[in-house]
Amino acid sequence: MARQPLAEVFGFPIDNQSDHAERFRRHNLCPYNNKIPNCTKDKAQAPLGVCSVFDGTGTAITCPIRFRENWIIADDAAAFFFPAGTAWTSLTEVRLKDCNGGSAGNIDVVLVAYDRNTGKIQDFGALEIQAVYISGNVRNPFEHYMKDPVGNAAMDWSGQEKYPRSDYLSSSRKRLAPQLLFKGGILHAWNKKTAVALDKGFFETLPNLHEVTPSEAEVAWLIYDLALDKLNNKYNLIRHKTVYTKFAESLRQITTSKPGNVEDFVGQLQEKLNQKLDDVVPPNNVTLDEIL
Repeated sequence: MARQPLAEVFGFPIDNQSDHAERFRRHNLCPYNNKIPNCTKDKAQAPLGVCSVFDGTGTAITCPIRFRENWIIADDAAAFFFPAGTAWTSLTEVRLKDCNGGSAGNIDVVLVAYDRNTGKIQDFGALEIQAVYISGNVRNPFEHYMKDPVGNAAMDWSGQEKYPRSDYLSSSRKRLAPQLLFKGGILHAWNKKTAVALDKGFFETLPNLHEVTPSEAEVAWLIYDLALDKLNNKYNLIRHKTVYTKFAESLRQITTSKPGNVEDFVGQLQEKLNQKLDDVVPPNNVTLDEIL
């Protein structure tokens, strides 16, 4: 476990004391193409400016906006969606509705291909961004650091209660799987492709997905990592690899749990049954002879 959990705050490592980093911290700025110049994570007036945390020997991206660095995710998704040379642009936070007009949620980024002369849409694809959930409390170390970014740059948070950690299981079950099921299901029915941008550590916790060729694929998993530029003391988003899959098969693999030993489960049931039976106190039947 790292001495402290914060890999990036407002876009910079916490020991980066450059004028540039100090300015971003002072004004709560986001360097990764947020909808406004400031960070809006968690609370607009008191943003939780943690972009990534340390996870084992690497990092885990905890803010979906962090993936927007230089918009390389859009370039990578467009290469999957459209033929080379296609005119395209990106639209963010697009509402998706089901057949009854109910909301199926917002698509993080929709890439649209259009005719250069008329501006008419010719095709589109959906790009979903999956950051990592955190268990524990990440706001406490963040606020402690922000009280004195210079003095607390080498803080030791390892003994604190609720030390924050990456929660990959919740990230996949509560976020990734429902996104693919509801929004991805509609897009798949429309015969449109989906790209999923996610963290390298997150992807490695998923089941082994059956890969297909790019031309056969319905889903592209765009897997990224953060590489530390030691000269400038700043992390850069890099694409680790792309994995191509079919939609239904990958969804089934992600949402299907591998069964354990049924005998272990029966043993657990037996223990609970024994405990329940032991807790039942037989009635104390007193006979008339005993009373007399």
